[in-house]
Amino acid sequence: MEMERREFLKKTAKAVALAAIAGGTGLYFHNRVRDTYLPVITKPHTFPVPLDRQFPQVVLAKHTDPTIALQYALDAVGGIKRFIYPGERVTIKPNIGWDRTPEQAANTNPILVAEMVRLCLQAGASEVIVTDVSCNDPRRAFMRSGIGEAARQAGAKVVLPAKEDFIKVNMEGELLTVWPVLKHFIYTDRLINMPIVKQHSLSQCTIGMKNFYGILGGRRNKLHQRIDQSIVDLAGFCRPTLTVIDATRVLVSGGPQGGSLDNVEMENSVICSTDQVASDSRSVEFLGLRGEQVGHIALAAKAGLGQLDYRAAGYREIIV
Repeated sequence: MEMERREFLKKTAKAVALAAIAGGTGLYFHNRVRDTYLPVITKPHTFPVPLDRQFPQVVLAKHTDPTIALQYALDAVGGIKRFIYPGERVTIKPNIGWDRTPEQAANTNPILVAEMVRLCLQAGASEVIVTDVSCNDPRRAFMRSGIGEAARQAGAKVVLPAKEDFIKVNMEGELLTVWPVLKHFIYTDRLINMPIVKQHSLSQCTIGMKNFYGILGGRRNKLHQRIDQSIVDLAGFCRPTLTVIDATRVLVSGGPQGGSLDNVEMENSVICSTDQVASDSRSVEFLGLRGEQVGHIALAAKAGLGQLDYRAAGYREIIV
């Protein structure tokens, strides 16, 4: 009996300690499925390649064929083999948040996502995962956006998040501390961020840094009270290998969900970048803004996460 009592006390103490870790942050929220996360972990979470001054950090290429624009922009920042080595596991993070068609410009262009998958596999990636934590029903969002099928046909493993795919991570941010994160953004060798340029009703825009909301479980709407700081915390936590920005179609109003084709402008542009602050600063110009006018972009630059002046970071524009 005494041994059973000691074992019970030991298990109880462990459970209380874990609860204290989560509860003490004030930021433990249930996911769509309750109490399913593994214990808190702290893990390296940055994936960038070393800075190479021979390449610009932000390149915009313009062509009516998105794959051609991508290839020009990618070649100008060093080519796919600068970012992906044989045998590496790659996770690609498009925006697949909404039950919308590609023409409505609420999600990343599926043609671009598929091409990025092919390029990674050609570079020797052992596996390419394409996933996102959608705002709408994920099955409908992955299907109607066209990204699920396009990525699958290109050779990717397309993952619709399940309850067992989330882990608690200490993100070590000012606002974001312990939070459920989709494990595919932790257990990977390379991370490619593929946002679309959109107006956003709360943060003015959603481009690269804001796109990382899609790595989180839990009640993300709770973060909207300090949305700029939460975006900066995400940018500090999740530093990608490469940012590929879809500005082929730009949702200039009615974002982030969109719906009306009247709010979409054709820009036929793709940006490849190794500086997520500078690339957001350039991209927001499609919305008639400057980087310093957007709270989270200016705050991220102040935090040392990248350069607000994209030209100072090294900028090149290619019109094919």
